[in-house]
Amino acid sequence: MKNIDSILENLNERQRKAVTTTEGYVRVIAGAGSGKTKALISRYAYLIEALGINDANILCVTFTNKAAGEMRTRIRRMLGNNDFGYITTYDGFCVKILREDIHKIGYPKQFVIMDVEDQKAILRDIYEEYGFNAKDFTFKELLSYIGKNKDITNYVEYIDEGADIKRKGVALKDSASPKDKIFLRYIEKQMRNFALDFDDLMYFTLYIFGKHGEVLKKWQQRLHYIQVDEMQDTSELQYKFINLLAHYHMNLFVVGDPDQAIYEWRDAKPEILVSFDVTHSGTETVIMNQNYRSTPNILKLGNDVIKHNKLRVPKDLFTNKQAGAEVIHYHAKNDFDEGLFVASEIKRIVEKENGKYTDFAILYRAHHASRIIEQTLIQNNIPYVIWGGIRFFERKEIKDILSYLRLIVYGDDISFLRVINKPSRKLGKTFISQLKQIAEQNNLSLFETLETNTFNRTSTASFVALIRSLRQRKNEISVSDFVNEILMKTGLMEVYRLDGEEERMNNIKELQNSIIALESDEAETITLDNYLQEIALFTTMDMDNKSNERVKLMTIHTAKGLEFPYVFLCQFSDGILPNHRSLSQGRDRALEEERRLAYVAITRAEKGFYMTESEGFNYQTGLNKVPSRFLLSIKENLYVRNGILPQEIIDEARRRIESIEPSPEQVGLYNINDKVIHPVFGEGTVVEIDEYNRIYMIRFEGIDKIKPIRFEWAGLEKLIKI
Repeated sequence: MKNIDSILENLNERQRKAVTTTEGYVRVIAGAGSGKTKALISRYAYLIEALGINDANILCVTFTNKAAGEMRTRIRRMLGNNDFGYITTYDGFCVKILREDIHKIGYPKQFVIMDVEDQKAILRDIYEEYGFNAKDFTFKELLSYIGKNKDITNYVEYIDEGADIKRKGVALKDSASPKDKIFLRYIEKQMRNFALDFDDLMYFTLYIFGKHGEVLKKWQQRLHYIQVDEMQDTSELQYKFINLLAHYHMNLFVVGDPDQAIYEWRDAKPEILVSFDVTHSGTETVIMNQNYRSTPNILKLGNDVIKHNKLRVPKDLFTNKQAGAEVIHYHAKNDFDEGLFVASEIKRIVEKENGKYTDFAILYRAHHASRIIEQTLIQNNIPYVIWGGIRFFERKEIKDILSYLRLIVYGDDISFLRVINKPSRKLGKTFISQLKQIAEQNNLSLFETLETNTFNRTSTASFVALIRSLRQRKNEISVSDFVNEILMKTGLMEVYRLDGEEERMNNIKELQNSIIALESDEAETITLDNYLQEIALFTTMDMDNKSNERVKLMTIHTAKGLEFPYVFLCQFSDGILPNHRSLSQGRDRALEEERRLAYVAITRAEKGFYMTESEGFNYQTGLNKVPSRFLLSIKENLYVRNGILPQEIIDEARRRIESIEPSPEQVGLYNINDKVIHPVFGEGTVVEIDEYNRIYMIRFEGIDKIKPIRFEWAGLEKLIKI
């Protein structure tokens, strides 16, 4: 039992309570820096060591592959080199289920997982077929439309049974909407390639669970214990999924912090965690509020900011650390002055307090806020790196290599179309169109069509021979060596060298190094198939940003889960944080999420925290800048102000706050099919009600258009015809 003692020995009382409460429903409210991950992995290890549970009967769900990988690594250090295959993301676990059971709906186990670039490739194909272009619809607009329609249609039933795809009982094939036409064609092209996008992973899984009860029961019985990390970021669909799996054994452990729920725009529902003890009878709640990261001065500030939120579980973070440096608020006369203060303070700490550039993070609400900060850092010779931006696996050169890999393994049309002319084989649109037509007629993939008829072209014959030879080689050498062979034999490496862009070459090296690192992990056996499956699930935060003594610039969203000795929260102005969209909505809920963003920024800091904002004009709001209402709500004894903040600016800020106070979260006055009258648009009918965003969708007869009208707007009247 020595190993059990080592699992529990470094835990505080509340962490130990969370770890050793193994049966039934358990909710852990884990404040920022309270050792959430430590408690989560300790509990996983405790189930195995103290209870003797087989790791194949435990599911631990988190939100990124990076977090899951770190958990597996830390558990291996505690317990040895077991597989721990069910420490994964929602998408990752759905993939495991589908690899085992997707044959129930006639799909092969080696289905293709598409990323956003693959989806865009399908849309380009459809645009060409139907004569659409970006002026008609942007890819972003259509991908959003496709995602929403997958949520409200029976499209998986169509794929499995051939039933008409219906939305609210109406068949889409009868729709005159070009977007619906594109949606239907998109589904057809997915089916031809046995390809699933990220939305499909859970929709397919839930469909199989619903139609094949024996599959659901198998997985329910297999998973004796389920742990969910970051529960405040769970969507209703994920909640349904996890509740289904936990229904048999009823051992569900959820951990998170409603005060750090900053992904409602991704359909996260923090109220799921807040009300978990109500929805799950007999829940035991453990509050972990001892912070091991920040000084008391920083925590007092964070507690004072977040206490104004209503959607939360009350708690105050505390620490046993010394008070540390005062929190600083700097009011600047202009943007440049704000950037100069940040740069000079970084230099002062580096030069006089033996700090390092890697100790500093500069956070902002959105990427556009980085411009002036970058400018002043460059002028002061301070090295920096921006975290975020283009995802590593969406960069052109990386996509080209991965598409070759996927064509070799899966033979899918999406990958084929990307690489057939990389490097150029002088195969134009007419040839590709002809190839597609023949493939469609014979129900073959594009590569299979090319194999059976090379059209007497040297370039196509050599391409077919190349792919065939690489398919023979893929299982003979390591994945890293195979990637190198592809680069050489396809001619891609020569193209990139001729391109002369050093960044592209560095990205290729990074890809190869990441594969080599995976292969050197003796606990993992990497094959080309499982490598492709793993990288298909990566997110932006899954990539390490190598900084090498640089200040880090990033959005607050990117910073979540990270910590830094010194943090600057810049452009802390009303209309920026909270952003102007939240202010225009005038709702508590929108403002609460913005307040949580401020709280997340504060609780990233270990030693020092700075809030900066400036005077000037805000082009987004069309008004002069004033300090954030969140800043003005903080007790002034909790920070020291540098710079003179004129009273007239404070007065103007308070006037704006009073003029845009959140309205009460009242129930809507109207129901679907109610007739209303609008002073401008005339008579209309309520066709849809968005309770979450508190909007009526009203079709106005006179203009034959649907308009979104806020619940709170007083201009509507119910139409009563006599």
